[in-house]
Amino acid sequence: MGIDFYFADPYCSWQRGCNENSNGLLREFYPKKTDISKIDTEDLIRTLMLINSRPRKCLNYATPFEKFLHEISFKNNW
Repeated sequence: MGIDFYFADPYCSWQRGCNENSNGLLREFYPKKTDISKIDTEDLIRTLMLINSRPRKCLNYATPFEKFLHEISFKNNW
């Protein structure tokens, strides 16, 4: 597949920057001790749509959703 990956050491959150950022975004909607199994699927989808519609500096102020659509349209044109 040509994908690089590594395993972070336990309790070393600085090794998982993207993961920690995503957790922080989710915690804006669901506090740390929230039982995820009790979250309504539609509510979770709404939350993910809100998160993925936020412009990100690392994406040159595009949204993750825009970048995803660009990737999909690019691959469909091949």
